[in-house]
Amino acid sequence: MSIAKYRLSSIQAMHGKTVSLTIDELSIAAGELHLLAGSNGSGKSTLLGILAFLNKPQQGTVYFDGTPVSWEPKECAALRRRVTLLHQTPYLFSGTVAANVSFGLVARGVGKESAQSAVRESLERVGLEGFELRKARQLSGGESRRVALARALACKSEALLLDEPFANVDRASAALLESVVASLVAGGMTVVISSHDELLGAKLGARVIRLEDGKLDGTPGPSPSEEFPRQTGRENAVS
Repeated sequence: MSIAKYRLSSIQAMHGKTVSLTIDELSIAAGELHLLAGSNGSGKSTLLGILAFLNKPQQGTVYFDGTPVSWEPKECAALRRRVTLLHQTPYLFSGTVAANVSFGLVARGVGKESAQSAVRESLERVGLEGFELRKARQLSGGESRRVALARALACKSEALLLDEPFANVDRASAALLESVVASLVAGGMTVVISSHDELLGAKLGARVIRLEDGKLDGTPGPSPSEEFPRQTGRENAVS
């Protein structure tokens, strides 16, 4: 049985006086790919915020690597260094691509040479080698999203949370992102993708977590990988 990276118990989250998310029990296995499926307003973003330690639920307990989260500021700050949430419309700072990708590394006190090496490696993984000196604000939408992913990869997080990563991107960028995600999971990272497209779970061989009206719809389980084998990261490589 896979070890749980996250376990949520008796969770209730609210927006104002409205209950936006109710989860009795949910486990997210370490080192696996999970698809958080549901329509707009189903609670996907609320759950991602909890998993990223940005939003404390009003009730219930979140366990990370088996340890209950106390939600104390210092603890949350430390946990956020271990998890990266990539929003659907990522924010890039003004300045160069390299400065954007190295932002998290600089905040962590990583040395200049190590940071530069990590930036080059991360940009290569997302197909943007040689983009270090490009102006971040002059990139296309697909390129901006790949830079944001490179920034997340550079920090070598234990868990990567992606909010609708394949929405409104061209086919080549989507294929490359799928390949990167597959390679991360193959390397042992826990990845959670939110999407309204449940077929994506079958395509990527992900475990599907369905949300409807802020509640789990059915029991999370593996997608039909016999029909859609899990990708290895090589199938959709973009030259």
